[in-house]
Amino acid sequence: MWFKNLTLYRLAEPFALEHEPLDKALAEQAFQPVGRSVPLSQGWVAPLGRHGSQFCHSVGRYSMVCLRREERLLPSSVVNEQLAERIEQIELNEGRSVRRKEKQQLRDELVQTLLPQAFTRSSRQFAYIDRQHGWLVVDSASARRAEELLIALRESMEAAGQSLRVRLAQTHESPRILMTQWLAGEGIPAGFELGEDYELQDPQNEGAVVRCRHHDPFAEEIQAHLAAGKQVSKLALEWRERLSLVLDEALVVRRLRIADALQEEAGGEGDPVSEFDADFALMSMELSRFIAELMTAFGGEAE
Repeated sequence: MWFKNLTLYRLAEPFALEHEPLDKALAEQAFQPVGRSVPLSQGWVAPLGRHGSQFCHSVGRYSMVCLRREERLLPSSVVNEQLAERIEQIELNEGRSVRRKEKQQLRDELVQTLLPQAFTRSSRQFAYIDRQHGWLVVDSASARRAEELLIALRESMEAAGQSLRVRLAQTHESPRILMTQWLAGEGIPAGFELGEDYELQDPQNEGAVVRCRHHDPFAEEIQAHLAAGKQVSKLALEWRERLSLVLDEALVVRRLRIADALQEEAGGEGDPVSEFDADFALMSMELSRFIAELMTAFGGEAE
């Protein structure tokens, strides 16, 4: 259950709800399956799935939550094709043009007719609250999906009479500038090593991008790109031989992987709940150390 991506939100104030009040708040907005004529439904589910009933699963000062999203898949091409047929039929039968307002009304009617027949797609979005260090960590590299979970969590807390004030992680030093320096071999912080995947971008022309996979960062042609002014927008890193990842200029972590030796440290054996707790405890503590060193590598957090 290790997270594969990290979007980091700094809590502006101590998280207001402890385990039981948070669990109750989330239960008030529990997931309900999407209706026949409803395009989208989302709500909270138990992070442990069928092995648990609580909407907030806590280990120490860390609490895991899970937002489930279910949507009906109705391709616009299907709607457009049937809409064109209806418009053509009206124009032939009635000898008149169909105006914009009527087209929109016909589209809306088609959507309501077709939705009950559409397939559904379901996904789960995990996050955990680090009360001790003041972070909300979302397992997503998508700003939109991370924001959806944040909005849902805020709504649940507001319904319980509490606020949720957060901001995306920000540092004193520019990640793009420092990662460019690291790729040039300058000032790589202790504990971090460069990987062989990275993306270079021309700051004057965002369309000019060089993407490299499994390529020596110190190769002559790469250093020539840096000398020409290109900057690093994504960079593969290894942290203390325990984590490997790709970091982007917004401090979003992608393709997070843990070392085999670290997985063995979890030691959870037997029932699924014990294994989940062992993995969650190890992951949350390890990521707390990593996040702290990541912020330090970029000059500390900006106020």
